[in-house]
Amino acid sequence: MAMVHSTLAFHWARLIEVLHCAESIKNLLHDPDIMSSDLEAQGEKRYRGIGVIEAPRGTLFHDYQIDDNDIVTKANLIVSTTSNNMGMNESVRQVAAEYLSGEELTEPLLTNLEVAIRAYDPCLSCATHAVGKMPLQVELINAEGNCVDKLIKQSNGEIIKPE
Repeated sequence: MAMVHSTLAFHWARLIEVLHCAESIKNLLHDPDIMSSDLEAQGEKRYRGIGVIEAPRGTLFHDYQIDDNDIVTKANLIVSTTSNNMGMNESVRQVAAEYLSGEELTEPLLTNLEVAIRAYDPCLSCATHAVGKMPLQVELINAEGNCVDKLIKQSNGEIIKPE
C-alpha cells in the first residue's frame, strides 16, 4: 500500500487516534492501580521531570527542572508546530503551485492556504473562535524584495486588498 500524501489525511489519522484513545480509556478504567485511592508518589524526590503527550496538533514534549522549594527553574517545551513545520510548508508550497499566478493573490489561494494550515493546526479554530474566520495576511514578494500584492482576511471573514 502506498503512503497517503493528502494534507487532509491528518484529520483521518486524528479520528483513528481518538477511537484508539476511547478504547484505551475504557481499559484503563478497570486498572486497579489507576483506580485506587493511593495517588501520592513514593520514593526519592526528583528535580527533573520529562513528559510527552499527544494532542490534536501533534506531539508535545515537556522538560522541567525544580529547586528545593518546588519552584520551576527551567522549562523546555518542544511544541507540535516544530514537528509539523515541514509538512505545513510543503502543503503551502503545493497550494501556491496550484493557485498562485505570481502576479496577484486571490481569494481561492487564501482559502486553500487556510485549509492547509488548519490541517496541521486545528487548534487555530478555537484560538480564533470560529471556523473559517482565521485572521490571515499573505504578501506576494518579487525577486527584488518588493511587495507586489497583499491580501488580508480579517477575523470577521472579510477579505481586503490594501492599496
